[in-house]
Amino acid sequence: MLYKNASIFNGTDFIPGGFRVEEGRFARLFQGETGENGVDLEGAYVIPGLVDVHNHGNSGADFSDGDLEGLKTMGRYLAANGVTSFAPASMTLPYEVLAAAFATAVKYREERPAKGARLMGIQMEGPFFSEKKKGAQNGAYLRDPDFEAFKKLYEGCGGLIKIADVAPELPGAADFADKASKLCTVSVAHTDTDYEQAAAIFQKGARHLTHLFNAMPPIHHRKPGVIGAASERECVVAELICDGLHVHPSSVRMAFKLFPGRICLVSDALRCCGMPDGAYELGGQEVYLKDNIARLADGSIAGSATNLYKCMLNAIDFGIPAATAINSATIIPARELGCAGEIGSIEEGKLADFVVCDARLSPKAVYIGGEKL
Repeated sequence: MLYKNASIFNGTDFIPGGFRVEEGRFARLFQGETGENGVDLEGAYVIPGLVDVHNHGNSGADFSDGDLEGLKTMGRYLAANGVTSFAPASMTLPYEVLAAAFATAVKYREERPAKGARLMGIQMEGPFFSEKKKGAQNGAYLRDPDFEAFKKLYEGCGGLIKIADVAPELPGAADFADKASKLCTVSVAHTDTDYEQAAAIFQKGARHLTHLFNAMPPIHHRKPGVIGAASERECVVAELICDGLHVHPSSVRMAFKLFPGRICLVSDALRCCGMPDGAYELGGQEVYLKDNIARLADGSIAGSATNLYKCMLNAIDFGIPAATAINSATIIPARELGCAGEIGSIEEGKLADFVVCDARLSPKAVYIGGEKL
C-alpha cells in the first residue's frame, strides 16, 4: 500500500513525501509528490508510533494482576491512543506474583492480539527499593537485590525483562547491577542514594534512571546525588513523567537540558488511567483518583492517570521542541528496550507503526503494521 501527500517525521524535521508499506513494514520512503495511486493523507503529519517503557495499566486493568484479558485491554487502549509498543511495568510484590504477571506478558507477545500495542519487553519495577523512597510501592514486599531471584524470573519469561530497577544503596546492589546489566538494562529507582553510591552503580553497568525527580533525592549544590551522577554520564537515559503533575513544567525544561538527547518520556500510568474518579488498587494498596491525580490514602502521589501521547503533547506545550519530544517518546525508548532496529522511527525495513496527526500533532488515525485500527 502506498501512502502519499504527507509530512513525514524523519527524526529532525517533517519532510513532504510518502511511503510504501509491504508485509507490515516500511518498504520505500520518498520525498515530494508521486503520480502513483495510493492513500492520500491530504497533507497530514505522520510520526512513528509511540513507545512506553513504563506503564502499569489503564482501563481498570493492571499488569501485575497477571490477567491476560486485562493485559489485552491495556494494549487496545494504548494502541487507540497512539502508543503502538510498550513494556508493562510490574510493582513491588512477591516473586510468585511477579512470575505470574510475567507469564501473561509472554502469552500476550505470542498471541499478538489484534488492535493491541506490541509488547516489546517488561520493566521490573521492584522489589529492590529503598524504604525511604518507596513511594507508592508496597513496603511489605521490599527486598535487597537478589540476582538469583531476578535470574529465575528473567529465564522464566524467556528474557522478556528489558529493564530491571534497583536502589544503589542497598546491600549487593553493585554486584546485582554488574551481573544483571549483562542481561538487560539496569535502572536506578526509588532510591535515597548519594552521589558516590550512584556513581559506583553506573560504573557497574546501570545506564537508566526511572522517573527522574520522583522517588529520589533532589539536587543540592553540595549533594548532587543520583541526578548529578546520572546527568554527567552520557550513557545514562532518564525517564520523565510529563503529565503536568509529577514534574513542574520548569523542571521538565531543566530535565531536557540536563539530559540532552537522553530523556525517555514515560506515562507511569496506573489502572485508573482512562477511568472516572474513584478508588483503585495498586500493588495491594488503595489509590484514589480525583481530578486526574492518583494518590495513596496518606496523600502521597502515586503513578499517573495520563497516557504517553498526552505526555508528549504536554512536553511540547511546556516548551520542548516538537522533534525532541517526539524522539523522547519513540526512538529513545525503543533503544532502551533494545528494539530500535524494529520500531521507533519511520525507516525502510522497520515495522510500519505510525500515527497520522493534524498540525498540532493531535492523532487522527493509528496504524500498526500498516493496518489502520
